[in-house]
Amino acid sequence: MTSRKISSLTVYCGSSPGKKPVYQKAAEDLGSFLAKNKIKLIYGGGQRGLMGALADSCMKDGGRVMGIIPDFMVDLEWAHPDIQDLKIVSSMTARKELLLNEADAIMVLPGGIGTLEEFSEVLSWSQLGLHKKPIGFYNVEGFYDSFLTFLNHMIDEGFCPISSLDLILVDEDLPTLFSRMATFVHHGRKKIQD
Repeated sequence: MTSRKISSLTVYCGSSPGKKPVYQKAAEDLGSFLAKNKIKLIYGGGQRGLMGALADSCMKDGGRVMGIIPDFMVDLEWAHPDIQDLKIVSSMTARKELLLNEADAIMVLPGGIGTLEEFSEVLSWSQLGLHKKPIGFYNVEGFYDSFLTFLNHMIDEGFCPISSLDLILVDEDLPTLFSRMATFVHHGRKKIQD
């Protein structure tokens, strides 16, 4: 099985820290992992919550960070002031497009509605064959177990093809997840073919 070079990773995660300290630790571990492996972090550009912890950890260990944030969030002073490359865009739609296009792969950490929206869109687009990038769920303490149960429910009820499960990689161990993402091969089937 061939391995792809992942030189940039988009990360979707919460702008809140969550209730468990393990979520912030996971964000910090990921930031450090990216820096040490010379993988550019691309994320939503925020300074709070898991987003801020992720960026701070990556920069602390000498990593490169690109943030993509809409102008109204800059006006609200949500943008991280210290990242090396902050791209300010006109809308959430433009932000999501750049977050997908700038990276070789996508990883999802715990988060809220915004995170759900972001990963649902890239999963939908993968299902439609609009991109073939690996999507990894860093399933910290089983955070995404309920989502996976619901995804299986959608499949059971005939609203989602079973092949969609092949488009996401789920693991609680970061190095294992990243290795699986590096060898991911999109199955090439579009939703309408199932």
